[in-house]
Amino acid sequence: MYTLPKIERFNQDVLSKYHIYNSVFITLPFDSIDNTGVLLPLFTEVCETGFKKQETPKEIVNFFSGKYLNDASETDKIDLMFRFIQYIERQIVLFDAIEDAAFPTVNNMEGRGSLRDIKEKTDAKEKDDELIEFLENFNVRTVLTAHPTQFYPGPVLGIINDLTAAIRSNDLLKIKKLLAQLGKTPFIQNEKPNPYDEAVSLIWYLENVFYETSGEIVHYLQKNIFHGKSIQNPLIKLGFWPGGDRDGNPFVTTDITLKVAERLRTSILKCYYVEMRNLKRKLTFAGVDTLVSDLEYKLYRSVFYSKGEIYITLDEFKTQLNRIKDIIVDKHQSLYLDELEALLIKINLFGFYFATLDIRQNSKIHDAVFKDVVMYYLKSDPSVFPANYYDLSENEKIAMLSKVKGNLNANVFENEITKSTIESIQAIKAIQENNGEYGANRYIISNNESALNVMETFALIRLNNWDNPTVDIIPLFESVDDLQKAHEIMEQLYTNPEYVKHLTERGNKQTIMLGFSDGTKDGGYLMANWSIYRAKEALTEVSRKYGIKAIFFDGRGGPPARGGGKTHKFYASLGPKIENNEIQITVQGQTISSNFGTLDSCRYNLENLLSAGVTNQVFSKGENELTVDEKNILDQLAELGYQEYLSFKNHPKFIPYLEKMSTLKYYSKTNIGSRPSKRSKSENLDFADLRAIPFVGSWSQLKQNVPGFFGVGSALRHFEETNQWEKVQDLYDNSLFFKTLLENSMMSLAKSFLPLTAYMRKDPEFGEFWQIIYDEFSETKRLLLKIAGHKELMENYPDGKASIQIRERIVLPLLTIQQYALLRINELNKQDQVDDDLIKVYEKIVTRSLFGNTNASRNSA
Repeated sequence: MYTLPKIERFNQDVLSKYHIYNSVFITLPFDSIDNTGVLLPLFTEVCETGFKKQETPKEIVNFFSGKYLNDASETDKIDLMFRFIQYIERQIVLFDAIEDAAFPTVNNMEGRGSLRDIKEKTDAKEKDDELIEFLENFNVRTVLTAHPTQFYPGPVLGIINDLTAAIRSNDLLKIKKLLAQLGKTPFIQNEKPNPYDEAVSLIWYLENVFYETSGEIVHYLQKNIFHGKSIQNPLIKLGFWPGGDRDGNPFVTTDITLKVAERLRTSILKCYYVEMRNLKRKLTFAGVDTLVSDLEYKLYRSVFYSKGEIYITLDEFKTQLNRIKDIIVDKHQSLYLDELEALLIKINLFGFYFATLDIRQNSKIHDAVFKDVVMYYLKSDPSVFPANYYDLSENEKIAMLSKVKGNLNANVFENEITKSTIESIQAIKAIQENNGEYGANRYIISNNESALNVMETFALIRLNNWDNPTVDIIPLFESVDDLQKAHEIMEQLYTNPEYVKHLTERGNKQTIMLGFSDGTKDGGYLMANWSIYRAKEALTEVSRKYGIKAIFFDGRGGPPARGGGKTHKFYASLGPKIENNEIQITVQGQTISSNFGTLDSCRYNLENLLSAGVTNQVFSKGENELTVDEKNILDQLAELGYQEYLSFKNHPKFIPYLEKMSTLKYYSKTNIGSRPSKRSKSENLDFADLRAIPFVGSWSQLKQNVPGFFGVGSALRHFEETNQWEKVQDLYDNSLFFKTLLENSMMSLAKSFLPLTAYMRKDPEFGEFWQIIYDEFSETKRLLLKIAGHKELMENYPDGKASIQIRERIVLPLLTIQQYALLRINELNKQDQVDDDLIKVYEKIVTRSLFGNTNASRNSA
């Protein structure tokens, strides 16, 4: 029997099931008024028809009210809008669960990008030795962040999990019960979570998904590529930011950092304990049973009775398991050896730390902290810093900083930020003592603008009585300007003898983080992506020149505007002039649940990242190198897009439009994350302080997705108008990097819906500004279809396109309600007698409607 095409599998296993289960769901009474589920499909239809007729959200809501609600009062309309929101939120959960359940059916788990595919290609091309050498040195590091783009509280995530299992087994009775439970379970958290709460939520994914999947992937490679020989290289590494990311988050304290590290250790020990318990039922032979029981008992005490105390060391655990392994092989015909090997692999991957807790702080904070530290030493110990330190040049300061040592006491400082920054370094030391070095051995400097920023951090660490720190200092380059001079900054560091000595002790490796999100916010889509590519080439060249292996850590968000989309294709497309021995990416918000939320999706996406590295380094080595001419074209495209975006960003209505016409200010009112929505506390909106998530998310709520396409159309049009179209066409046809870049932009366009805000065209203040967005959208769509040779967006990803279409249809009523509420707020604010209470009600509608749209898009912020 032939396998159905992907789109047919999607229609059969996702779309049809959604229609069936949704028809059950909308008939369930969740409140005293049980006609909400009947009215919602009618409202959806009215919205679709209304936007086709170019009606405004206000006209659509009023028409629906007049036709179906007998000209209800404003209070009645508001009440129904809230009930619609509640239904739509739950419809999205249902669709998520159905897609998750169908994931292994819709996606070919053994197809392109899978481990099986890697194995078969290796055999066919006779590249076994090359692949083994590559896998002995390559790593994929997924770093889970607490960036607030996931709106599902814990109980709802639990229901999604159970619902997915019930749908997969077609258990109709259980599905109906879970849908009823879903209808009565609150979606809204009354209080903001603290960073520890966020950590606990994300540790669920480590325990229930990454632990099992990572172990299985390495076990498969060990058996099928390495022919049973143990892989010493931890191919898959996990990183963790909740509790360690202090950048702009005043709620991350030293106590929370230590508490999160302890929870990570307890969680991995619990996983080991459960596995040992299962092994105890199997390894019942003489000479083995007592050893297994001893390990199980020590793990049990460490998890349930420890109060921070560990009753077994990592070395003891490994030694004992290897002893058991030898006995099984020698005396018991290798019975259950496979299961024991699986546990040993996981111990090699996760140690006693599970995931590395990264510490991150902003360079601007470091500047202030360092001033405090210098002033302290000038008063207490003038031998550490010269009195004229602040009169020195940057190079003189760097030379000075490379030599300083000391033993700081955080308690001598009154400034809380100075105190907590020093404590964070001491916390790294404490975590390494308890969890091992990999428990916390990375310090990230966000907004890094100079070599001095790095050396200040280096000095701060050594001033904490740490002469040879087992910490990697990672500069994060975010703005376009910083990306363009990043290689010069790193060369300054590579020529500093003391920093080079530090790198030698760290294996001659330098991790460098590059921020897609803030790069796009700063320079637009084309310039951000091309600047990062160029920066990686220049950083690779300068690092190789000094014998340093550059490791790139990409700060990617969910949507294309923040470096998301078809991520694995970007890594497969990197040429030989970009170091690619490790793939390190941040994973956040809905991207965690959508890409890594189930065993199947986690396996699929981790294998794709591994495959991207293999494709780039083994199968297509040197094939993806861009020519000089191609780079010149990309330089021109990026510059043209950048100038168009700058002109747009500098428009006098840019900030007012976001403030008055979008949902930007409502992000801070959602209790989804512990971080404030902007870095500074000032009342006025400063573009530089604005975080990328609410920035990108606000455009997504407007269904305009500006950061994912603005400037692309204008750049391409230049080549069309100057009779050079064949140049960009050839680039698209021959460069996987450029093709992926434009395909991801197409996804941004596919998730846009300009008729939703078309009423703004007539707005006296913002009409012209809205038209600029519309024109660039139309031009980008026209030219992307032309270059791809398509009639519709995402034509070559029919299942992805179908998923977007059904999700967008589910949230269309929600978006209409949101725009209606924003319009009413603006109207009410202009009245002579301002009704503050009514405004608050509509503001609550706007805030509530943020949730469903973000969750539905799965990668919208």
